[in-house]
Amino acid sequence: MTGRQQVLTTSEATNRTFPSFQFSGSHQDIGRQYGESCRELVQQHLGLALDRLRSKSQIDSTSALERALRYRPFVQRYAAFFDEEIQGVAAGAGLTLAEAYLLQLRAEVAGSVIDEQAMADNQECTSFAALAETTTNGAPLIGQNADLPAFYRDISVVAEIRPDPSPGSDKALPAVLMLLPAGQVSYIGINDAGMGVFANFVTCDGWQLGFPRYLLSRLILTKGTVDDGIALVRGTQRASSRNLMALDAHGTAADLETTPTRDARLDPEDGLLAHSNHYVAESLQSEERSKGEHLSNSHVRLERMRELLKEHRGTINVETMQVILRDRACHPDNLSRSLGDQDNDIITFASVIAEPAEGRMSVAVGPPHENAYNTYEFSG
Repeated sequence: MTGRQQVLTTSEATNRTFPSFQFSGSHQDIGRQYGESCRELVQQHLGLALDRLRSKSQIDSTSALERALRYRPFVQRYAAFFDEEIQGVAAGAGLTLAEAYLLQLRAEVAGSVIDEQAMADNQECTSFAALAETTTNGAPLIGQNADLPAFYRDISVVAEIRPDPSPGSDKALPAVLMLLPAGQVSYIGINDAGMGVFANFVTCDGWQLGFPRYLLSRLILTKGTVDDGIALVRGTQRASSRNLMALDAHGTAADLETTPTRDARLDPEDGLLAHSNHYVAESLQSEERSKGEHLSNSHVRLERMRELLKEHRGTINVETMQVILRDRACHPDNLSRSLGDQDNDIITFASVIAEPAEGRMSVAVGPPHENAYNTYEFSG
């Protein structure tokens, strides 16, 4: 592998792990179990989110909470089960409904104008997908390095969520296995139908009231195919911009770049996909609002990920991806990001490599060049 690598020995990697939980029952039951089990972490997350809104966006708590509830009608319209779970989280963790909603849409609450500070705070995530023909064992992979403020490595969990059928239905939504900042009901992960969904921040104008971006990944996971999941996203009135990468058990992978009103689909090249934090599709180039060092950082990470995936095409597996996601050869624009790499508190707080068809994820507390990967699987 070219460039300077960070390859850990067993003795060098720490065994730090994210807490893991299993929640089942009705969606409100799931939310309540979640809130009760993670009460301290959820409350800590709320406090940190409100503090950051005050310090970075000059939004006081009263205004933030009032804004958060404006998005609830869109959640109820497009995926009411999320609203039921958020109600449950509030009850279990001792939060108001507005506080529980705030945790689902921090960026939207900060406002529709994405300024320089917001871009600096959202230089997050480098994602990948590798189809069966590119791997050593014919098992496709998907995942990402997730970059957020450093405190997220202290307040995030891995949760298996297994809902019962809704009243009047004999079929439940697929179970999901997700990495979640405590209190969020959606972030990144897989379902037990062989789907995986990962996501990146992208910057554009025109943010509006609508369906929150963090919920889009799990919305896709209510389906069993990439095409059906993309159709769901396209059918929502979206609040904000989001890049979504999906892989299914039928051999399809796709990347969907979105604005609140537009989207563009990117398909694999030679069985490989990669994305960072800028629009790649030609049709969405006019939407890009990231600039300067933030845009440059995203371009460097994307090209590095593409380079490493192409170099190892045909020999990609979980172990290979662990080495790739630990890469720090392009300092300060590293795939695995530490405090001090950039002039802010953003790090790779978690790294995830998913094998959706096997119902399995390898997850490292970030940054992954310092920590070992641990395996999580569906209990069923």
